[in-house]
Amino acid sequence: MSIVWICGVDEAGRGPLVGAVVAGAVVLDPNHPIEGLKDSKKLTAARREFLYEQIMEKAKAWGVGEASPAEIDEINILQATMLAMRRAVEDLTTRLGRWPDKALIDGNRCPELPIAAEAIVKGDTKEPAISAASILAKVTRDRQMQLLHERHPEYGFAQHMGYPTEAHFAALIQYGACDQHRKSFSPVRKVLEMNAN
Repeated sequence: MSIVWICGVDEAGRGPLVGAVVAGAVVLDPNHPIEGLKDSKKLTAARREFLYEQIMEKAKAWGVGEASPAEIDEINILQATMLAMRRAVEDLTTRLGRWPDKALIDGNRCPELPIAAEAIVKGDTKEPAISAASILAKVTRDRQMQLLHERHPEYGFAQHMGYPTEAHFAALIQYGACDQHRKSFSPVRKVLEMNAN
């Protein structure tokens, strides 16, 4: 009897004004359980990093996909999120050696995939594979934001991870947008229009 491989899929970075939207996909290995998986937002940064390493080491397969700020601006954040999720499952498929049998997607809609897919609202609190995917996506994106902070320390990305905070708005107004800002997002667009006048 062949084993059924089910992958969890989740994203990080729909709300920020800057950077890629990143998705993770994970097939857990029942022979190598990972303790403490839960929604990445309910974990400390240190705990996420620890579990990220556990996922890399113990998962049957994992994948990461993203959509760039330019893609977000071109096709909108929802479609870009679906694209990132599809890319994550494709990346996982390369490592697994075949498509998983089914994908469990966090949220209320599924990306186009050549396999069965089920959307689960608050799936990152219900399905360990989705929790693992959310950790993978969040840690990957946070690391990207740390690197972006090194390039553009004036925006404070290491503190707010690109989310629309007061400090981020103040930096946007003072310095304008950087090349990784999402120009289609209204707070960024307003600053660009204000600076153009």
